Amino acid sequence: MSENKKSWEDVINVLPDNLKDKFIKKLKDNINYNKESLSAFFELTTRIKINKPVIYIGAGTCGFAAGADMTIKKVEEYIGKKGIDADIIRVGCIGICSEEPLVDIQLPGKSRLSFSNVTEDKVDEIFDSFFSGKIPHDNILFQYRNDNTVKFDNIMFIDEHPFFAPQKRYILANCGFINPESIEECLGIGGYRAFLHCVNNLTHREVCNTVIDSGLRGRGGGGFLTGKKWEIALNQDAKEKYMICNADEGDPGAFMDRAIIEGDPHRLIEGLAIASYAIGAKKAYVYIRAEYPLAIKRLKKAIEDAKSFGLLGNNILDSGYSLDIIVKEGAGAFVCGEETALMNSIEGKRGMPRPRPPYPAVSGIFEKPTIINNVETMANVVEVINNGPDWFKSIGTQNSKGTKVFALSGKVNRTGLVEVAMGTTLKEIIYDIGGGIIGNKKFKAVQIGGPSGGCIPEQHIDIEVDYDSLKRLGAMMGSGGLVVMDEDNCMVDVAKFFMEFIQAESCGKCIPCREGTKRILEILNKITTHRRNEKKDDALIRFQGILQLESLAEVIRETSLCGLGQTAANPVLSTLRWFRDEYESHIFERKCNTKTCKEMLDYSIDADKCKGCMLCLKKCPTEAIIGKLKTAHYIVPEKCTGCGTCIEVCKFDAVKVS
Repeated sequence: MSENKKSWEDVINVLPDNLKDKFIKKLKDNINYNKESLSAFFELTTRIKINKPVIYIGAGTCGFAAGADMTIKKVEEYIGKKGIDADIIRVGCIGICSEEPLVDIQLPGKSRLSFSNVTEDKVDEIFDSFFSGKIPHDNILFQYRNDNTVKFDNIMFIDEHPFFAPQKRYILANCGFINPESIEECLGIGGYRAFLHCVNNLTHREVCNTVIDSGLRGRGGGGFLTGKKWEIALNQDAKEKYMICNADEGDPGAFMDRAIIEGDPHRLIEGLAIASYAIGAKKAYVYIRAEYPLAIKRLKKAIEDAKSFGLLGNNILDSGYSLDIIVKEGAGAFVCGEETALMNSIEGKRGMPRPRPPYPAVSGIFEKPTIINNVETMANVVEVINNGPDWFKSIGTQNSKGTKVFALSGKVNRTGLVEVAMGTTLKEIIYDIGGGIIGNKKFKAVQIGGPSGGCIPEQHIDIEVDYDSLKRLGAMMGSGGLVVMDEDNCMVDVAKFFMEFIQAESCGKCIPCREGTKRILEILNKITTHRRNEKKDDALIRFQGILQLESLAEVIRETSLCGLGQTAANPVLSTLRWFRDEYESHIFERKCNTKTCKEMLDYSIDADKCKGCMLCLKKCPTEAIIGKLKTAHYIVPEKCTGCGTCIEVCKFDAVKVS
């Protein structure tokens, strides 16, 4: 947890005297608590003190993907069979996804211990050992710091673990730590303190100025100054204004927004409420893709709980401010991550971008002033208000303040969610936090910012990550996806993967994006095609396309209507810039040196290794393999399509590729 967390008493103390009693009564009404003091209750809800064992299970999407649902059932079965009176709390993702399923156990008076890779079959062994007083060190990950408990010897603390030690966790401070479905626990650690301070003590403009002074930039795209954006909407003379949280996380390899909502939904709601108050909006939307059912479920519950405590709705705690938050589920269109297409979708129209100007801050949904920020931006707002703009400015670089959350994935040992100060180098993220490349292979590149971003090669791995430095290398922060690639990755194939995604997701409204991405994909497909698969004038068309590739990418960037279209060619431009030799190898030598592009490979059979089992002959879809039982087989090059079936079925490693 962040060292800047505030207690529930701080939440109440920001209220005017006439509202303190009302809020305390609201707390008592909702928690059915009728004693004189709330202190004991909040000590239990925040687990400062516990009176029985507590079992925490990582129940985010990544945990469930690793088998956490079966682990939960097994844990419930175990404590029932053993007669153990314990609480089971489902928490969100703490970040280290490569170690899921995660299970934490805490006994009264003892530190909370975290165990990794606790699949269903390991529950009995780990729990038998733990509850008999023996620590199962094979699965131990770390322990949590708590001044009120007795620590375990020879077990590292979470802030000493190599994945967490270099991080500065403020946005992710509660994820994996608290119960995301408990507003009582949220309030117990100071949730909604910042929002109540704003609506009771600050004007709309003062909130805007605080965020402007902090230097907070939008975490979802180009990095525009958040407070300046709000100020434009605040200055509009309109009775109705809208605030939108863009949680339509569509980039391949990005899962930060989902994890924040699943692990700490009240942080998003509080940030959205502050932002809405800052511009004078009385209605806000969370636009989230329907493919995030768990995040949607927890978000909706959090909104209802906030309403029941009087933190949302009409005349919030007699402050004179009212706010409704509506969850709008998107259909998963990548283009709806673009703010004007998103607004069309909210209005019930097809998700297609609008020409600008007018900009949304002047005329957005329903032609009213509208501000769109993403989940991470909203979460940062809470930290800015709670700790002040000077504190926020003390973190990061000159023009990029605060921290940034990245989704670290790909060919790296420790994958997951990473929160680091702006200015941290890529090398620190990949090698110190991520533990380096799998199998000690050579690092080749990292794709940052999804399809709209770009590849950064090995020679620039020491770059400090911030908005300006990434732009200089032809990349961008984007949503914060970090996909690590090693020596086995083909960069032409990487470009083709992203272009397939972009072309499929293009809304089709403007010609440069609709037709240009289609043409680029055609060229990349021809570059990665073997001569044997060419027909008629394919070779000539291929050569013409190669000559057009770079100029076509530039035209798409300069003439597309929306930001997504303007960055659609980035995967090609960045890989061409840093890995032109790989394109040349594909084009002139007709070879993929990493042997990733299967259609370019030549297949042959080693007669010394072939046992004549006839399995490859029977499975070949084009009958390109000839031979007899117990005699060496042969591949007819003219018939082979390069599908790779033979190498997949061969049990004797007799099939060679070149």
